[in-house]
Amino acid sequence: MKTNMLIKIAIIAALYVVVTLFLTPSPYLGIQFRFAEILNLLAFLNPVYGIGVIIGCFLSNLNSPLGIIDIIFGTFATALSVFLIGRSKNLLFASFYPVIINAIIVGFELFFVLKLPLFLSMLQVGIGEFLVVTIAGYALFTFILKDERLLKILKYNKNKFQKL
Repeated sequence: MKTNMLIKIAIIAALYVVVTLFLTPSPYLGIQFRFAEILNLLAFLNPVYGIGVIIGCFLSNLNSPLGIIDIIFGTFATALSVFLIGRSKNLLFASFYPVIINAIIVGFELFFVLKLPLFLSMLQVGIGEFLVVTIAGYALFTFILKDERLLKILKYNKNKFQKL
């Protein structure tokens, strides 16, 4: 990978950690508005950015009260989400991947580790993800997709299946 891309991946990972640990009031429990989850949508612009999001999620989850379960499965949920987002051709549709995947996986984590009600946990996580990623993230990335300068900086890859 080019040095420029590695730097962007590192910046994304660091941004995810800072936003999660310092700007999110409750990033680990039932009702979580993990604002850093908006960064998942960067994979829509360029799938390689998903690497930074996955690394940032992993590092953030090292601080999780759910322990190793969240480090493994929470990071897996993010990895699966950005993988699917990176292959999507529709931004709105792509924004639902983290909502559904995190609602299921993190909902089960909360159920197994903290003994919280399964359906309620899934619903709470899903609502938080929906508000952050689908509502706020979609609005932000719709704006980004209209700005040619930003797209050039982010190296928007219109043909995501082509080698980057």
